Amino acid sequence: MSRHREARTESSLAQKLAALNKARELGEGRLDDAALQEAYDVLERATSRRSLSAGHTVVGFFGATGSGKSTLFNAVVGAGVATVAVRRPTTSEPLAMVWELAGSGPLLDWLKVADRREGKAVPGLGDGCGLILLDLPDFDSVQFSHRETAQRLAGQVDVLVWVVDPQKYADAAIHHDFIRPFSAHGAVTIVVLNQVDTLAPHEVKPVLASLAGILDRDGLTHVPVLAVSALAGTGVSDLRTRLSAVVKAKAAQSARLAADVAVAARRLAEASGTGEAAGVHQQERRALAAGLAQAAHVEPVVAAVRASYRLEATKRTGWPPTRWISKFRKDPLRQLSLRREGDCAVNRTSLPQAGVAEQAQLDSAVRDFADAASAGACGPWRASIRAAARSNRQGLTDALDQAVASTDVKANARSWWWPVFSAIQWLALLAAVAGLLWLGVLAGLGYFQMPVPEAPKVEGWPVPTLLVIGGVVLGVFLALTSKFIAAAGAARRASQARRRLRESIGAVCQTLVVEPVEAEIARHRAFQDALAAAS
Repeated sequence: MSRHREARTESSLAQKLAALNKARELGEGRLDDAALQEAYDVLERATSRRSLSAGHTVVGFFGATGSGKSTLFNAVVGAGVATVAVRRPTTSEPLAMVWELAGSGPLLDWLKVADRREGKAVPGLGDGCGLILLDLPDFDSVQFSHRETAQRLAGQVDVLVWVVDPQKYADAAIHHDFIRPFSAHGAVTIVVLNQVDTLAPHEVKPVLASLAGILDRDGLTHVPVLAVSALAGTGVSDLRTRLSAVVKAKAAQSARLAADVAVAARRLAEASGTGEAAGVHQQERRALAAGLAQAAHVEPVVAAVRASYRLEATKRTGWPPTRWISKFRKDPLRQLSLRREGDCAVNRTSLPQAGVAEQAQLDSAVRDFADAASAGACGPWRASIRAAARSNRQGLTDALDQAVASTDVKANARSWWWPVFSAIQWLALLAAVAGLLWLGVLAGLGYFQMPVPEAPKVEGWPVPTLLVIGGVVLGVFLALTSKFIAAAGAARRASQARRRLRESIGAVCQTLVVEPVEAEIARHRAFQDALAAAS
């Protein structure tokens, strides 16, 4: 049962470490470097510790100057191995008392503890198998190297034993600078009130209650607090029993690392801030596409499609005697380089280069979209979402122009009614010309005093005259009618062109603006999920 529990604990720890590493990777380039470095240090430390002896539990004795830490260490191990003197500080280098030396070397090398002693059997510690006790320099020492060693090992040992004394147990500096930063490590923390022999019997409980209240404010609510006197031997056996239980449970290493992961995850969460991005919605997509369409001169292109259609309709369906005049008018689509010649594709337009106003319109549309998508996200992630929206800003203008150029606006498409009207127009013109020639022949015969045959009549009207009048009237009528039909067809063609152009602009928006934003929002959500898993 114990092995299964250990396996489950290790599996849970591995998952938390993987989640923290994922959160760190996702936060790269977005979050504060200090928080990311802390997470990286935890991962490195966890990797190193897990690769070393899992059969040893490292317990560190930490205390302020005068707390009697080394005296307590000697009392626990049952030997006078730690230096004890009136002059302070006395402990300058960490000392390791090791029960079962085999396999402890690499672990102690990693801890950088050179002074190693073999522990003897002590009542209350059982056989002590797998226990490593460290006596450390005072964490409030005036010697910077001593403080540095204590701080380093506080981040490495499996179990933290804080030793305080009745005179300095409430010192704000001790709690704020040393104990409180490890508030998440309650599962692997023991607090010892040493030197209780200096208190009157009735003072012990109030002092312990006061210490427990301070620890509660530090965040260490359920931490065991032991009353001990290293000199008198009071409570030493209880401390040994607790240490022996910790070693037998073989869970301290995983619990310590899990607490480290939780602290690092909390730091990342603090650096990230709370809140979730609103995300991309259809309304914002449409607004973005509309703004970029305006910056890309879509409406001038639509107007050119409308004018080009009407011009082409006039050239093909206008009254033949006057339609040649329309050939002198320039085709708007050809001026914009949007009329395809044969199978030749258009890569660039002749639209005006984006000026200050167009660039401002483009930037405003992208900024509004990014603001809406990032709403709700905090600090660095909101900034990263906005940056993602602008990530392709340099190539956006050119991409929009190419989208317009590559859109088929049906510039060369002809309408079915053009050849019909054109054929009727030419027939009407031929009828009018035939009538004129007929009348001309009759007039010539009369001029030369030759017999003039009588022209056939319809309802009293000479046929040649009817041909002339009918041909001219029909031609003019068709020309006027074609203008109204062309206007309706031009409006329809322009509407289709606008729709196709907006679809092309929308595709550019999706690729260069929307997808980077969606990817960044997905990254943010994955980061939050990883933090939740790590915590």
